[in-house]
Amino acid sequence: MRMRRRGVSEPALGLPIETPRLILRDFTARDFEAVHAYSSLDQVTRYLVWGPNTTLQSKQTIRAYLDDQKERPRHNFDLAIVSKGEGQRVARQKLIGGAGLKLVDWENRTAEIGYVLHPDYWGEGFALEAAHALIHAGFVDLGLQRIIATCDQRNKASARVMERLGMRREGAFRGSKHIQGEWRDEFLYAILAAEFLR
Repeated sequence: MRMRRRGVSEPALGLPIETPRLILRDFTARDFEAVHAYSSLDQVTRYLVWGPNTTLQSKQTIRAYLDDQKERPRHNFDLAIVSKGEGQRVARQKLIGGAGLKLVDWENRTAEIGYVLHPDYWGEGFALEAAHALIHAGFVDLGLQRIIATCDQRNKASARVMERLGMRREGAFRGSKHIQGEWRDEFLYAILAAEFLR
């Protein structure tokens, strides 16, 4: 789980990433049905810049994930969130959502994180657990300096996850994102490596 050297630093995550309850791994073509199961839902995408997805859009999303995996250097790490299947709620390993880390400014070691879950798994702490593991990998494996995240100002659940991760709200922007046919206000959160790793 370290950066490879080829004349210049190339970003690389040690995958899969495991937490007590989850596995974060690259998406595969076989994940289409599970991805479409959450990405096609209004309640999941109401605060997002994409969705609800049609079948074709979900297939295109999977294809884009697979294409990103081949890029060198790789700048988009979109990962499947898979439950390990422990406990009564999930009896076996199951894809329950996705988390992504996008390198927005590699020279200044800055990335943006995002996460989405099927509503059957909301309120269980899975988003927090996945995001925490991905932030840790970003700072340790990639040597990032700063990780940012944004959310629609009405998305209180996502804002709570960011705050519980130790991220600070650094900005409130008016009419900054075109979401579901209208301009929305958003919050910007960020955390530095020194804050997260202390």
